Amino acid sequence: MGFREWWNGETEQRSETPPPSDPSTATVIPSRTAAPRSVSAGDALSLSMVYRAVQIISVAVMQMSFDAYRANQILEPAPAFIRLPDPNSTRSTFLEQTTVSLAVNGNAFWRVTRDNQSRVTALEVLNPLDVEIQHTQSGRVTGYQHFNTVLRPTDVQHLALMRVPGQVRGLGPIQAAQSELRGAIDVRDYGSNWFETSGVPSGILSTPQALPPGEDVKTKARWNEQTAGGVRVVSNGLTYTPLFLSPKDAQFLESQTFTVTQLARLFGVPSSLMLATVEGNTQTYANVAQDWLGFTRFGLSRYTREIEEAFSSLLPRGTDARFNFEALLRSDTETRFRTHEIGLRAGFITVNEVRAIEKLAPLPGGDELSKPAPAPAPTDAAEEAES
Repeated sequence: MGFREWWNGETEQRSETPPPSDPSTATVIPSRTAAPRSVSAGDALSLSMVYRAVQIISVAVMQMSFDAYRANQILEPAPAFIRLPDPNSTRSTFLEQTTVSLAVNGNAFWRVTRDNQSRVTALEVLNPLDVEIQHTQSGRVTGYQHFNTVLRPTDVQHLALMRVPGQVRGLGPIQAAQSELRGAIDVRDYGSNWFETSGVPSGILSTPQALPPGEDVKTKARWNEQTAGGVRVVSNGLTYTPLFLSPKDAQFLESQTFTVTQLARLFGVPSSLMLATVEGNTQTYANVAQDWLGFTRFGLSRYTREIEEAFSSLLPRGTDARFNFEALLRSDTETRFRTHEIGLRAGFITVNEVRAIEKLAPLPGGDELSKPAPAPAPTDAAEEAES
């Protein structure tokens, strides 16, 4: 399936097909028929708020470093498929495709390529709509089908955003909130087509006199035939009263603000990152910093943890893969340097460790811990209080 078909295709608003009673396996086929008023991935991403939320999540994942660890020590060099999962693409693109698949579909599938010694050599992100899951009646996955190719469970790595008991496919925000997304699309379309299809006139021609039969239609036609912006002649005692709509009402700003807040909540992205303001909330530096922390812990970590565990399951036992959140949560320069100073004076971090964080070369003798500074002597007032 190409991008156009994926864009216009129906997302998995599916109920899992129950396995047949006789065969031991069954295939879960993604729906290709749009249910009434269902919202596809393309429909959802046509909303600027959904596009922005998915973009924030994917960009956050892309910009973090990713390493393999053994006994809390970074492996140097890292396995080849950690450094470059897909030889035909960049690592950032691979992570972006995986994250977007999880965000808009609730599932991501990697096709795993191995050498003759069963070592992983490459990974490829598959379109989740093209992957069919074969499973037993109890829900145990027995294989996958990608177009006409049947793949073993070891040939595919399945990532899911939310796992529902009894379902072999994950549940994403678009699939879980079809009604809210359809409502947001309806509000957007209604606002866009307000002046053309709402049936509300731009003005009213009125007269206290009774018009002869058919005269109202003729008068309306003559009025509309006059050149827009030109001089209009009002006769027969007619009065024209224009109907004005304020810019705020014309753009349905309150409805749009509510929609942004609703979708930010759905995707777990703070409203400040969605460039939206919430009534009654004042955005400050401290608030934004807390938003970032909450987003990282309870929103972004669901994606990163799933990717970490998928990579770790492909690594040798005792080796795991981890994202480095430090660059994402990196504070401003002044706050960062003050934190380094506290750590150096307390004696639990070395100069070279600080320089490594700041991407600087180590210094001779910089690996020694400083002795913690002695506690300050109590003042006279403090001594009197203790006595």
